[in-house]
Amino acid sequence: MHTPVAVRGLLRERKQQPDRDSGDIQKILHVEVDLLNVQPVNEFPSDIIATPDTLFGAEQRHLQLRSDTKLRAALTTRSKAGLMLRVKLQDLGFMEVETPLLFKSTPEGAREFIVPTRRKGLAYALPQSPQQFKQILMGSGITKYYQFARCFRDEDLRADRQPEFTQLDLEMSFAGANQVMNVIEELIRSLWSKYLELELPNPFPRISYAEAMSRYGSDKPDTRIGMQISPVGYLLPGDLINKITPLQDPVVEAMTLRFEPNLDNDPYTMRTFIINFLDSSEGAPFIDNQEGGPGVFIVDSTKPLQGLQALGFEAAERIEDLFKIEDGDLLILQARRNGPFSGGSTPLGNLRLALHAAAVREGHLEPTTGFAPLWVTDFPLFSPTSNAEPGQGGDAGLAATHHPFTSPKTSKDIDMLMIDPTKVIGDHYDLVINGVELGGGSRRIHNAEMQAFVMRDILKMGPERLAEFSHLLEVLHAGCPPHAGIALGFDRLVALMVGKTSVRDVIAFPKTGKGEDVLVKSPGLMSMEALETYHLQYRQ
Repeated sequence: MHTPVAVRGLLRERKQQPDRDSGDIQKILHVEVDLLNVQPVNEFPSDIIATPDTLFGAEQRHLQLRSDTKLRAALTTRSKAGLMLRVKLQDLGFMEVETPLLFKSTPEGAREFIVPTRRKGLAYALPQSPQQFKQILMGSGITKYYQFARCFRDEDLRADRQPEFTQLDLEMSFAGANQVMNVIEELIRSLWSKYLELELPNPFPRISYAEAMSRYGSDKPDTRIGMQISPVGYLLPGDLINKITPLQDPVVEAMTLRFEPNLDNDPYTMRTFIINFLDSSEGAPFIDNQEGGPGVFIVDSTKPLQGLQALGFEAAERIEDLFKIEDGDLLILQARRNGPFSGGSTPLGNLRLALHAAAVREGHLEPTTGFAPLWVTDFPLFSPTSNAEPGQGGDAGLAATHHPFTSPKTSKDIDMLMIDPTKVIGDHYDLVINGVELGGGSRRIHNAEMQAFVMRDILKMGPERLAEFSHLLEVLHAGCPPHAGIALGFDRLVALMVGKTSVRDVIAFPKTGKGEDVLVKSPGLMSMEALETYHLQYRQ
């Protein structure tokens, strides 16, 4: 338990000892202690049970850190990775600049934490990111900026999300997407080479958002697992489509799942697997999909058309060729609304991940290994607003997909702003490794008139909302160079490096799923005195 002790004895010259491997223990070779007494610095409490198998809860995070060597190793890797990134960026000419934590509320897209002040009616907001400050730095003559920024978002929590987190934030003047992506690739390849002794591809593959959603049903695809999706509606008889969806003129897509040939690749095993999956709580959301549940077919060579008779002869034959199906394969059909992609996934994309995870868990597939980095580019500049995301508070029914400072990609996209903003492509890029979105960036709008036009005329932000960005518009008006940047989730990056699925395993003092630190008991209730000091009161 690493209990500190006080040692009393006589120090004397040490006799020559045979050299033995002591692992990572630092040896003192020239002296030794003639031990007289050993006493604990603090008496170890009798109510704490500590054995090699003891698991401490989050309320005893100090004991978790003290007893869990893997947890401490993850924090060590985090420290070393941070140092290496700093050195690399300094060598590349970047300047580390700290930006304020006490900012003001601006509608960038996420919910903010508000910090009241003693001045009645006035409050700070903790920054969602340093986005506006780093653009101000570009307009201030700082041509290459970076920092390890603390960011705060009042979002629903999950394994890879915390209310406060660290991101590696950088911005470059006179640069576009390619320059930023090249810098990030150099950083990531260096980390993987030094600490994981693995070489990543050079350059990283790139696919568009539309391609990622079409082939994998996700804007952050894990390309290691295969199971690519293809449109098949044009092959299917109308009566079959009507059986799997109530939608009119839907898009129908398909994918296949194949177990490992040396494990259980036979129709009976596959049929048992999919029945159990769809009957489980994990499968229920896919069955209850209002756009129609999945159409399930087991390829079985003992049946007519290998079990695909419902598809009709021609469709069955062409789907066999399309997917190169084999005996025991699972074929899934899924319908969705016919329209442009929006959001982060499709129903079939979600089912793809769930089926693969279940098959691995039950031993039908080997776990995926290695690392598959890629860039996802060409996102829609705007997306429909939803109740889950506050957006920028405009009246257009649209929100910036990334944030309202992202530039349209081409001159054609600028022209399209006046015709149909939903068809405009943004110069936005996400870095994805193994299905984890490590970060996102974009080329920014550097012209004040263009920025005001997007906010006022496209997003339909009112005068009050627009005034909240007056400082940024003033900086752009004073003359700001073209610039681009990115923010990498440093917690997620380290978690991926050390093989953890939760960022809580690479943060010294993480919050729980409820946003609480159960060791220090935060957040705490405000006293009546504090409420009065900050001119607050509980809502009745």
